[in-house]
Amino acid sequence: MTAAQAPTPKRAAAAREAAATAICAYTPASLSPAAAAFARSAAARAAPQTRERAKALLYAAGRLASFGESVGMELRAEALLAEASVERFVLTGCPAVSAATRRTLRTNLRALARAHEAPSRPRPTPLPRERAKAPYPEAEIAGYLGAARAQPTQARRMRAAALICLGAGAGLVGAELRHVRGRDVIARSGGLVVCVSGRRARAVPVLERFHEPLGAAAAFAGEGYLIGGADPARRNLTEALNAALGSDAALPRLEAGRLRSTWLVECARAIGLGAFMAAAGIRCTQRLGDLVAELCEVEEAAAVALLGGADDGQSTA
Repeated sequence: MTAAQAPTPKRAAAAREAAATAICAYTPASLSPAAAAFARSAAARAAPQTRERAKALLYAAGRLASFGESVGMELRAEALLAEASVERFVLTGCPAVSAATRRTLRTNLRALARAHEAPSRPRPTPLPRERAKAPYPEAEIAGYLGAARAQPTQARRMRAAALICLGAGAGLVGAELRHVRGRDVIARSGGLVVCVSGRRARAVPVLERFHEPLGAAAAFAGEGYLIGGADPARRNLTEALNAALGSDAALPRLEAGRLRSTWLVECARAIGLGAFMAAAGIRCTQRLGDLVAELCEVEEAAAVALLGGADDGQSTA
């Protein structure tokens, strides 16, 4: 909101007065006098700043009070606005409304509950939303691959290259990264894929520009683990590799999360995800998983081509 759009003190006061008037006039025929009185009291305690907000709070409080009467509860804020009472109402007291309306009712009732809390009660500390790691620029990925080639032994060179390629080229992190053997990198379906085992077993197409170094590392590892070690439950195995690859002052410390983000961004760009979300008006991906569940499974060869893993015919594993 710009300075020109911001409400003046006079307009803000008028909006608050309109909200107060709406609260005082709230006497719906569908509610008993006691339920309407509870709704007015609860909404007034929340001190809404606009008439629209007052109406939303009144509606939620009135629905809750009507439900409370139907199950024999006292129409007191301490009882009706308790977390358990609100959840009971949302789950069983409004079956005819949509899921979106139930979420809105819950949000507004929790706002009323906060307004009725004793001032001495500590409020929950707001926690920041976890953000995605920033992807590495292409120049930094090239720098890490150069640092991998400069390692003093062949084993270190192969393992360092595998770490970068599996992260930035296939998006693997954590246990999945530690469990990949050389034999799991296979040339097929027109490209190079990594066969991931475990709970989310799958074949991941490798981005084409990582085929050659990953293929060489896989051939070197054979039956062994690509990033080294002998125990599949080993921890902190990548720390030495990260330190070696970050020894160049021009490069930041290597992070597996950023390597995965690099792969995610490149794949998203390849399939036009940004254009799709912009066209659909979607800013949050919360429901995309539900939509994806309705789609047919993509054949491996098509996935390889779609996700930028099609081979130019020269690389092998």
